[in-house]
Amino acid sequence: MSGRRLGIALVHHPALDREGNVVTTALTNMDVHDMARSARSYGCTDYYVVHPIEAARTMVARIVDHWTNGSSAKRIPDRKDALSIVRAVATLDDALSAHAAGGEVETWVTTALEIGTTMTFGDARARLASEGPPVLLLFGSGWGLGPSATSRATHVIEPIYGPGDYNHLSVRSACAIALDRLRSRSAT
Repeated sequence: MSGRRLGIALVHHPALDREGNVVTTALTNMDVHDMARSARSYGCTDYYVVHPIEAARTMVARIVDHWTNGSSAKRIPDRKDALSIVRAVATLDDALSAHAAGGEVETWVTTALEIGTTMTFGDARARLASEGPPVLLLFGSGWGLGPSATSRATHVIEPIYGPGDYNHLSVRSACAIALDRLRSRSAT
């Protein structure tokens, strides 16, 4: 795959609760597992799970170990490959530093809300196909990314909307849709 290196990050802090307060959200096995499969399917090199609580990062390591070295690695080798790109980190800065590998990195954010000027998926797809620094695409858990994460964005990608007025996708679904729009072989 030519173009820029792409990684994703699921940010558990700073995240928002339903009232808009900055909180730390709970880790779920499904988010770790399913987003890793989407990331690997669409050529992402890394999937960072950003969580400030050490016990949560330890749980990520246990989930990854189960699928990469445990009994499930033998039963379902495709998932071993997907989970091998998961990295648990304490902060967003840790994820950005790791993804930049000593160089520059662009931070792109996704949001279900209109915040400032957005980049269309078509423009984002074209940018990814061109030469440039690696991109780390951030997804927020809970009710979305906190302001200290969105304010660091190099670009904000347009929200994903369905045909109606209901707009509350799971982060796993939003990740799969966004990656498909950015990297699908069939996208135009």
